[in-house]
Amino acid sequence: MKKNMGATDKLIRSIIGIIIAILYYSGIITGTLAIVLLAFAIIFLLTSFISFCPLYTLLGINTNKKQ
Repeated sequence: MKKNMGATDKLIRSIIGIIIAILYYSGIITGTLAIVLLAFAIIFLLTSFISFCPLYTLLGINTNKKQ
């Protein structure tokens, strides 16, 4: 698994994931939308933690400047 995410990309995904988690746990978003967004938040945080996005591989995107 080759890293394909840069620092800025990881930071943006982490911030989005944390914001969605806060909105969910504070009760601002509820229902099915909340569950779907929470799943996206988990995916965003996981991919930013391991610096690899499978979708980027399929689309041929690489935001990692270090090669």
